[in-house]
Amino acid sequence: MAVSARVEHVGSLLRPPQLLEARRQFASGELTSGELKSAEDRAVRDVVAMQEAVGCPVVTDGELRRESFQSELTASASGFEGVGMDAWLWGSWHSDVVGDLAIERPPDLAVVARMHRRRNLAAEEFTFLRAVTHRQSKVTLPSPTLLSNLWSPERSQGAYGSLDEFMGDVVSVLCDEVRELGRLGCNYVQLDAPHYPLLIDPEWRAFYEARGWSLERWLSYGIELDNAVIAAGSALGMTFGFHLCRGNQGSRWLVAGGYDAIAAPVFGAIGADRLLLEYDDDRSGTFDPLRLVPEDKTVVLGLVTTKTPGLERIGDLVERVDRAAGVIDRQRLAVGTQCGFSTSVMGNALSIEDEKAKLALLVELAGAVFGEV
Repeated sequence: MAVSARVEHVGSLLRPPQLLEARRQFASGELTSGELKSAEDRAVRDVVAMQEAVGCPVVTDGELRRESFQSELTASASGFEGVGMDAWLWGSWHSDVVGDLAIERPPDLAVVARMHRRRNLAAEEFTFLRAVTHRQSKVTLPSPTLLSNLWSPERSQGAYGSLDEFMGDVVSVLCDEVRELGRLGCNYVQLDAPHYPLLIDPEWRAFYEARGWSLERWLSYGIELDNAVIAAGSALGMTFGFHLCRGNQGSRWLVAGGYDAIAAPVFGAIGADRLLLEYDDDRSGTFDPLRLVPEDKTVVLGLVTTKTPGLERIGDLVERVDRAAGVIDRQRLAVGTQCGFSTSVMGNALSIEDEKAKLALLVELAGAVFGEV
């Protein structure tokens, strides 16, 4: 059954202090893996209850069991080195957030042996979530292109002779995961953070072009990989969301600019059913590119920021939905958060009460502009 909710959040939610402490104790050997799992179970039950209490029609487990939203592939498979927390933080844009952590690419970050999967990525997350809610469940998975940085020309060629060869295995793992989620009854999967928004920014576009990747080549390659994963689930009747992230670690953002440069190829060619787009401030550009969204896709307007605690005025949000509805049919719109609340265990610079208030605001907004959630 297709997902038709008028409101949803991107996926990750703030880790409660008790869970962060349990993770610390597990890392230091003070807790067993079973005790950590029990702490995770309690935290997921609580976060599901919170989403239900504010009226969210689509719920997630908050990605509470993950170190970072994209870390489950390397956590579930062997063959990688340097995939600790630094693997998801490197880059100068994090320098004033991560303190003493590395801001250069970790020198040992690489796939160095053929991947061997030891467990599923998200199947356990879904089966527990399914057992604790009757609401529409959503599972998030990383876009294949997000894992491309794990292939190193210097260190990976003994395992994978080319980036293409490595990405073929990444896609295979993600397709298998989608099929297993479908077997377990999951009907909504969201792919997160493909690199396409980086191509909006001239400096990042130059970064790829200097490596022989034109905007057109990178987009077509990434879309091909994403569509392979989506096709594996679509064959089972699953709905797919597609979140175009502009950077979110520790309340930071990475790129600014409208979707204009990538709208036609991405909106038109990606096989997802729901496009979750960031529209929380001026750096996201205008609603004009929404004219290029095909009629069979829903746009989830990410109007509520997860980066700061201030609560948006509902009148301003209603006005923005009305403006978007002047570009695309209102019946093809939904509302949501601009990104997740906690890209990793670091979390964004707001409280759990702020998070709850923002989710409640989204539900109120959907009722005001659509008459339903």
